[in-house]
Amino acid sequence: MLPFIISHEHPDWFKPLFTELEKKGIPYETVNPTQHFYAIEEKTPQMSLFFNRMSPSAYLRGGVQGTFYTLNYLKHLEHHGIRVINGYRAFVYETSKALQLMLMEQLGIKYPKSRVINHPSQIEAATEGLRFPIVVKANIGGSGAGIEKFNSMDEVREAIQNNQIDLGIDHTALVQEFIPARGGYITRVETLGGKFLYGIKVYTTGESFNLCPADICQTTTGQDLVRNACALDAPKNGLKVEAYTPPADVVKNIETLVQQSGIDVGGIEYIIDDRDGEVLYYDVNALSNFVADAVNVIGFNPHERLVEYLEQEAVKKAEDVAVV
Repeated sequence: MLPFIISHEHPDWFKPLFTELEKKGIPYETVNPTQHFYAIEEKTPQMSLFFNRMSPSAYLRGGVQGTFYTLNYLKHLEHHGIRVINGYRAFVYETSKALQLMLMEQLGIKYPKSRVINHPSQIEAATEGLRFPIVVKANIGGSGAGIEKFNSMDEVREAIQNNQIDLGIDHTALVQEFIPARGGYITRVETLGGKFLYGIKVYTTGESFNLCPADICQTTTGQDLVRNACALDAPKNGLKVEAYTPPADVVKNIETLVQQSGIDVGGIEYIIDDRDGEVLYYDVNALSNFVADAVNVIGFNPHERLVEYLEQEAVKKAEDVAVV
């Protein structure tokens, strides 16, 4: 078997994935999408599959150049018939909160009332018809980056006057109603191959927007978790978690979202609006770091399922090529 190629820029996030690949004896190589090149005229690259793990939050780590480059490279690989996990279409949605909400609108899936802006001067006009508090979210964020909450228009005007509004690397942002979470939690659902994998409730104060599942510290019973992925560069934030299976209609909406956005491996977050009980979906995430200490939280190791899926996709692609 030709090696799997895992494209990532963070030194620690995907160690559990590499461990599972090594346990199964599956050859793999890694590439850094923030320091990379390819030749337009090259023949079909030699790999079993390509797994895109590029993070939109790489700009926080000096890797802004990897984001738009990756879109080009994924299209190049797909042109050559490479099986790309979380390919071009998935990464287009990963890198645009505006497109995520447009897809929800087209599918009839509810989301927080939002406006799209490209300059701080437009925030005040964009708030018409929105209830305060509001949040301003950079279109390309990741790990909660680029999100600011404002309780009043006066706070917005002051931030604009002090040049404190950051619209992110594509100078586009959402102006969105802040949703008070019923029960004090949001729900994150992970999917694999377009299907439900598991769900968790993440308990939050509502003031923190960094809900990376691997940063969670405890179960709701107070058991400390072994954080095994993206937490090495993040402080413990006191979040608590519990396993949860959403209602069937919610699972259907989530599976529809990931299938329509081309996401092979990803997480969707939703919230129940405490003001009226509406279920609102607000984040489509193609870079899933599975929950910390997963066996203790959800009862199984999702990285094992992920590696099984990758292996199946590589075999399926090889069989298709052989038939042709």
